[in-house]
Amino acid sequence: MTEITLVRHGQANTGAQDEASYDRLSELGHRQAAWLGQHLETVAPYDRIISGAMRRQIETAQGLNRRALPHDTDARLNELDYFGLAESLKNSHGVPIPTCAAEFAAHVPQVLDAWRNDGIHPDVESYDAFHDRIFGALRAAAGTGERCLLVTSTGVISTLTAIALGLETAAKVKMFLAVAHTSVHKFELRGDDLYLTQFGATPHLDVPDRIHAKTHA
Repeated sequence: MTEITLVRHGQANTGAQDEASYDRLSELGHRQAAWLGQHLETVAPYDRIISGAMRRQIETAQGLNRRALPHDTDARLNELDYFGLAESLKNSHGVPIPTCAAEFAAHVPQVLDAWRNDGIHPDVESYDAFHDRIFGALRAAAGTGERCLLVTSTGVISTLTAIALGLETAAKVKMFLAVAHTSVHKFELRGDDLYLTQFGATPHLDVPDRIHAKTHA
């Protein structure tokens, strides 16, 4: 049995219409990461931080790494290609790309359903390939024999949650939208089986003067 902790990156450039524009932390995102780093100094220490290779993931890992732990990057922890999926859905089904939070919430289930059912252009990473790479990242972290903190994104966390709980697409969408920035999630790998032991903890934000800083999009 190996416990693995995953953290979602801090708030990125909300409202961006492409990956390059989105992929950087906002001012609030940097503060969220720093607050989480302060909290992590009060719990059992980690041995290593492993982040995805995206800028927002790396910046979050750097911001919370107050103990100067070894920090590795593993591109298998990168987010699903939401903008690529959205563009494919627009081209194949005429579904417009969202421009606000309400449209995004309605758009996510359409994207994930089409993706899960192979209704996406073959140039975009398939669901099966995504599944295999994120599980590969978990197994690699477990294989280090160290206590690892993984910094990743909501698509990775919600997919692993759905697998651990046996959730269908509709419930997975709820998980996707419920993962707060810099929230903490714990899983256990027992052989080939994945178990969820903690979802969505935000102890560093659950204080009166930081409630406003708990964001999702």
